[in-house]
Amino acid sequence: MFAVIKTGGKQYRVAEDQLVQIERIKGELGQIVQLHDVLMVGGETTQVGAPMVAGASVAAEVVEQGRGPKVIAFKKRRRKNSRRKRGHRQEFTLLRITEILTDGKAPTKEARPRPAPKQPKPEPGSEGETKPKAAKSKKPSKPKTGGKEKSKAKKK
Repeated sequence: MFAVIKTGGKQYRVAEDQLVQIERIKGELGQIVQLHDVLMVGGETTQVGAPMVAGASVAAEVVEQGRGPKVIAFKKRRRKNSRRKRGHRQEFTLLRITEILTDGKAPTKEARPRPAPKQPKPEPGSEGETKPKAAKSKKPSKPKTGGKEKSKAKKK
């Protein structure tokens, strides 16, 4: 089963367990959001909305809120000593589609559990103790001179 949704002025064809990067929407990491602007639902029977499919929605889990790569807009007017350089990073939301719902149903699936952050393994024999770091040995520096040594000229 698939659906065509509209968000952020763009249309996306989505299916269950698919990752989709869309324009930024409100939502915390791991939260389930519902997208109600469904233009079409496909599968065994296809429903096309006019303009939206009544009672259809798509449930998705927020995986990441981030910013895209930097785009540089550089404008130059030749022979006029006029230049403008601006940078921009578009904000996005990464979603994992959990369910495609019809007939006004509510989402039933919960967000996937997030894996716990990995803890560094303690070294054997050192429980909470830290070894002092050894001081780095410095190379002997060369003596500084005030400049070139003047050679003494022999007088005759």
